[in-house]
Formats: sequence, C-alpha cells, structure tokens
Amino acid sequence: MGMTQLPLAQLKKNMAPYEKINTKSSILQLINTLGPLILLWYAAYLSLAVSYWLTLPITIVAAGFVVRTFIIFHDCGHQSFFKSRKLNDIVGTITGIITLCPYHQWKNSHAIHHATSSNLDKRGTGDMWVLTVEEYTAASTWTRLAYRIYRNPWVMFGLGPIYTFLISYRFNVKTAKRKEKINTYVTNISIVALYALLCWAIGWQAFLLVQTPIFFVSGMLGIWLFYVQHQFEDSYFEHDEEWSYINAAVEGSSYYKLPKVLQWITGNIGFHHVHHLSPKVPNYNLEKAHEATPLLQKATTITVSSSLQSLKFRLWDESTKTFLTFKQVKPLLSKRVGASKPIPTPVVGTDRK
Repeated sequence: MGMTQLPLAQLKKNMAPYEKINTKSSILQLINTLGPLILLWYAAYLSLAVSYWLTLPITIVAAGFVVRTFIIFHDCGHQSFFKSRKLNDIVGTITGIITLCPYHQWKNSHAIHHATSSNLDKRGTGDMWVLTVEEYTAASTWTRLAYRIYRNPWVMFGLGPIYTFLISYRFNVKTAKRKEKINTYVTNISIVALYALLCWAIGWQAFLLVQTPIFFVSGMLGIWLFYVQHQFEDSYFEHDEEWSYINAAVEGSSYYKLPKVLQWITGNIGFHHVHHLSPKVPNYNLEKAHEATPLLQKATTITVSSSLQSLKFRLWDESTKTFLTFKQVKPLLSKRVGASKPIPTPVVGTDRK
C-alpha cells in the first residue's frame, strides 16, 4: 500500500493515542534540559580559568541543550507540551528568551509553515528559499546570484544564525497583531536584561567567550535540522491544485535517523514526518508513533552521513521530482527562452526545526 492510499482520516486516527500529553514527562523534560544547560554554562565559565580549549567542548555540549530547549519551545507553540494553553505560552516565552526566538511571532510563522510546507504556490513564510529549475533559469542574473549566495553553506550556516536569531527575530512583521508585538518586545527586553546581568556578574569578556560558541553551534544545528529535513533528493513539492497535506507530511519531511544520544539531545525531531502529520504529538511520543505505524516507517530515511549529500541539492526539478545541483542545471542557462516568471522572494526564517 502506497503512502497516498491510506486515508488521511485513518492516519490521523492512528496518531490520536500519541497526542496525549503526559504532564509528568513534560516537567521531567524541563528539568533534564534546563538543569544541565545552566550547569554546563556555569562549568564553561569556570573552565575559562583553566584553558579555553577546555571551555569549547563544554560549550558545544551546552549548545546541544539549547537545541533541546528549542524543542520544548517548539512543542509549546503547538500546544503539545502542557494541557494548559496559558502554561504553554508562559514556558514558550521563557524558552524563547533562552533560544532568542519570540514565541508568538515564531508560533504564527511556524503554523503557516505547517499549512503550506512543500506547496510551490505558497512559499515565503516560515520556510527556506527554494526555487524550481524553471524559475531559476528564467530569473535575472541578480536573482540567480542572490539565490546562489543564499544557498551557499558558508552563508546559510555561518551568517544564517546571526541574521535569523540576532536580527530578523527582533522585529515584528507589519501584519503582526498586538499580542504578537508585545511578546516580541518582552522577549527582546528580557534578552537584553539577562545578558546585561551576566555581563555584570562575570564580565563581558567572559560572557562573550562562553555565549558566542554556544550561540553559533546551536544556531547552526537548528538551521541544519530544519534544512535537511525538507531538502533531500526525492522530497515532495507540488502546486496548490495537486498538493496534499498527507503527502507533504510523510513524503516532504524526512525521518532523520540519528544516534540515540543525538536523537535525545534533539528531542526526537528527527521523526519529522510524524511531527508534520500530527503536530499535536509531544516530542517524547514521536518515536512511539513512528514505531507503531508501519506506513510512517516508509518515509524517506536519512542518516548523518547521507544527510551531508543534501548540501549539494539546490533547485527543485518539477519534471523529475528531485533536487538538482547548480552544475546539473548550468547547461539549461544557455537555453533560456520565454519571459521571466515572478520569482518567490527569499525567506531566511528557518524556525530551527
């Protein structure tokens, strides 16, 4: 039985038992995530007195716990971490301060991502800039240059964290409602206050030596996870009239099979196909849902080694339904014909998911 043959309603029904929130599990996850993060941050500070070569490994591990903190933030945004909406919003805002993500702004953008993922006619919010081969070959030289710069790994994973988490998330979109705007302001003020307090307590030099690598590593990991789980060779992209929510979830999101330690530190987000099918499933139930549903086990599986291949996937070819490299498309540029089509504007918001 193919993935598209099982009715969406049935798959959704299969997910129902795993959508149940276990408050005890959620509280435990808060403790085993924020506790180690605080201890590791302090240990990194203390290690400065010994050697910075000791500090760096500690900050890398701490960055992993920042990613795990983001998963809690992420679940709160889906109202799948606590049964209380108010509690989700409070914990989501606090973890958003830690991860530099304004809760309501991100939640609204991410909801659009789930509703439009893999839809070629609804790109532009909460996703990464993806062009089709046809759009790229019909684009102007400047648009192609901008796209190549955007998709360059050094830019995406080097400048990406700076732009996304330090700049982009600090501002509200014009259409933001009052609640979203206030939440962004509260998050920004809280980040400044927290960082100022730490600088006062340990000195700005020590603060930067500890926080900078934590920020960069966690930022790069977040962008990488979001990138690799939608950008794989035989992913799924369709125009609106042919787009299917279930296909976008199960075929347009990968199962990132990670070593158990990395699976734990990333909050099971590797089971991304399960999450897109049913965002109400708490992160600690994603693996259970995957193992209990044979159809979901047919989703594209990628490993740490095979996922590195995704770095060369740049353009979506609608004719072959696969990603192509710039090199593969280069011969087509000399055969450009017809008028240029409107090109979707670049979006850098990655949602770190």
